[in-house]
Amino acid sequence: MTFQQQPPALVDNQGRVAFGVFPETVANINGRAADYRTPMGKPASSFARHFHYKQFQYFGIISNELLAGCAFAHTGYLGMAFFYLFEPQTGALHEYTWRSPLGRDLRMSASPQQGESVFRQKNVDIRLGYEQDDQGALSKSLSIKLDGLTLDAHMDEGPTYQPMSLCTRTGINGWVYANKVAGKAVTGSLQRQGKHTDLSAIDANGHHDFSAGYMRRETFWNWACLSTRVGDTRVGLNLSCGVNETTFSENCLWIDDVMVPTGGVIFDYNRDELMQPWTIRSLCGRVHLQFTPNGNHKERLNLGLFASNFNQLFGHFDGELRLDDGRRLPIERHYGFVEEQYAKW
Repeated sequence: MTFQQQPPALVDNQGRVAFGVFPETVANINGRAADYRTPMGKPASSFARHFHYKQFQYFGIISNELLAGCAFAHTGYLGMAFFYLFEPQTGALHEYTWRSPLGRDLRMSASPQQGESVFRQKNVDIRLGYEQDDQGALSKSLSIKLDGLTLDAHMDEGPTYQPMSLCTRTGINGWVYANKVAGKAVTGSLQRQGKHTDLSAIDANGHHDFSAGYMRRETFWNWACLSTRVGDTRVGLNLSCGVNETTFSENCLWIDDVMVPTGGVIFDYNRDELMQPWTIRSLCGRVHLQFTPNGNHKERLNLGLFASNFNQLFGHFDGELRLDDGRRLPIERHYGFVEEQYAKW
């Protein structure tokens, strides 16, 4: 893979956006400083500059004992947060969704290196934190405080980790920056209904997504994520179809700290029966997987101006990853996520 020159900020002082795949996380996602225009080439209005800008951040936790996902989304018109816990052994699903008109209860960090995103409502306090140490190593944190539940999770990338960090065009006047992390251990604890869970003791692993930009007004995508260990090898997977594929692609896997690009991905599944098995394979031949769903976190909302049909399914992968050095890593009942989402925002 050829990396583009690492920019100090995504948008320069003339409003030009840096496009490409970057070797490191971009420190400042100053998207509102972009030279954003109408499709006819005129400067966009201040209304459009504000309400067309979208932000999404997600922290996922994966283990054999529990799967958890927490996301913030700011569409300009609406701020949203969701959190769920799924227990594979029992099938128990605990899920929460909160909405905030105009995003009044949601503050989003403009940096995936330093800062904090916060969602606060009555009896709800959720924080996604970003920190870089003196050696340049990054870490992500998730703090959740609800009635009867407290979660503190931490994911260190380490000094040699290669994130997926890229910016792609969307249509004639838009773009998206996406920063993805997978294949790293998660530490911390969960307190729920008097029960304490040490995330290290259950070998929890994490996935993180930091995305922002002037995204397509109406869009659809599939996505898959795996974050686990195969023997002594840490493995991460981030695959998508429908977004972040213009010139550059976010599709990749991680072998320990090394990010390995993959080709385009085919998601083969029954749209009328999402809980049936999915087949996921990459055109480059590196990824051959079947995903068996165990549960589904759904969000459906149609307000005319804004609409979402979101399905994030959690379950287990089986198959293999074929590496360039000839190794074949068996994936046998490793848990993770897939998505089908339609959004009009």
